[in-house]
Amino acid sequence: MIDRYYIGLVHKDSDSSYGISFPDVPGVISADDTLEGALLQGAEALGFAFEDWDGPLPEPRTFEELRRDPEFLEWSTNAIMVAVKPDMWVASEAAE
Repeated sequence: MIDRYYIGLVHKDSDSSYGISFPDVPGVISADDTLEGALLQGAEALGFAFEDWDGPLPEPRTFEELRRDPEFLEWSTNAIMVAVKPDMWVASEAAE
């Protein structure tokens, strides 16, 4: 069980699905046609990524730490910021 939340950035263009990405976990992304679905898919994507993660899991930064990161500020333009807890239950259920 992971007791940490990761900041997710949700983006949506008028002709696209809701996409979610995680600045502290590069390469983990997901998308869905609804915001709620994107949040659920993001939690599952984190859970699946962490199932096979080599080494210690990445430490999530706080909002204050992220605000000092120029790359994050650019990346978060027009995004909804959310806190997502990895869904390890889904990942472990899928593995059975």
